[in-house]
Amino acid sequence: MGDDLREPAVPPDPPMAPSSARPLLLIDVDGPLNRFAGGHRGAYRAGYRKYRMGQGHHLMLHPGHGRRLAALPFDLVWATTWEHEADQWIAPLLGLPPLPVIEWPDGAPTYGRVHFKTPTVVDFASGRPFAWVDDEVTDEDRRFVAEHHAGPALLHHVDPAVGLADDDFAALAEWAGRLGAPGTGHDDGPRAGGVARGG
Repeated sequence: MGDDLREPAVPPDPPMAPSSARPLLLIDVDGPLNRFAGGHRGAYRAGYRKYRMGQGHHLMLHPGHGRRLAALPFDLVWATTWEHEADQWIAPLLGLPPLPVIEWPDGAPTYGRVHFKTPTVVDFASGRPFAWVDDEVTDEDRRFVAEHHAGPALLHHVDPAVGLADDDFAALAEWAGRLGAPGTGHDDGPRAGGVARGG
């Protein structure tokens, strides 16, 4: 019920295209893509496959998620502690090209209960509209983004026992459509601001 993986070649990190009118989609791996919680039986029924990583580790990934992510009207970015290993391991399994990667700095300041990723996410986005799918975002993170990010943002929580599901893809597409993102059929310009709850 699983596939053994060999070490892939390291792809080059693709350049970011800051001039794009599309919002960013910042993607966590563990939780949204790697369904690490819940039973395997339900995951198999939902179309997930187990990929053995060696040393007793494995991933539960849905082969269709790459296609569905690529079809969304976003520019995709890895926002995961896998960092560049997401391009080496996860992207090929999902049929995704190499994506830009957010790197988490050592010794970054902490802000109470705000997730350690959140300040770096805000810095990376630099005011550009973004949606962020993660299994650990909370209202503390939404408040931080609302105070420090100038553009629209959607912080969308994903249940790690379910992974990205139809409702999540629909919520992302709907939010991008409200922004007027190119490719949504509503591309007359931005129509939304602030931080949306999501998830």
